[in-house]
Amino acid sequence: MIVAIKRFFDNQLASPAEESAAHREHRLQLASAALMFELLKTDRHIDARETDMLRHVLETTFKLGKHELDDIITLAEEEASQAVSLYEFTSLVNEAYEYADKVLLVENLWRLALADDHLDKYEEQMIRKTADLLYVSHSDFIRSKLRVRDGA
Repeated sequence: MIVAIKRFFDNQLASPAEESAAHREHRLQLASAALMFELLKTDRHIDARETDMLRHVLETTFKLGKHELDDIITLAEEEASQAVSLYEFTSLVNEAYEYADKVLLVENLWRLALADDHLDKYEEQMIRKTADLLYVSHSDFIRSKLRVRDGA
């Protein structure tokens, strides 16, 4: 799993020396998508509705192209059956992103978790652990949950 994630970061998320705002935002979107799929796996069952919702969220929120969307879904599906180490993944995110980007990532995880109007305790636990590993404060963790829940 870690090798595939590092390869993904190297191929898709590596930060160029002089990065445009658009490229930086694109990298954050791809990283968010990868973590969102990991969130879907928390209940150990991914049905077609969840996959459809992931695709919908990525298309509407991030406006990813079909090729990029297919690439990230394929990567996430390949890694679905393997063990997940959130620390290894979040350490890469910590190296690449500013605090505000990390908060946005947590907010996007909440969007996916609350999309079906049911918050599984394992989903909340995974988001909390991810936020902790990203050094997102508890108050920002809660604020992001409330923003998404209240539709703000």
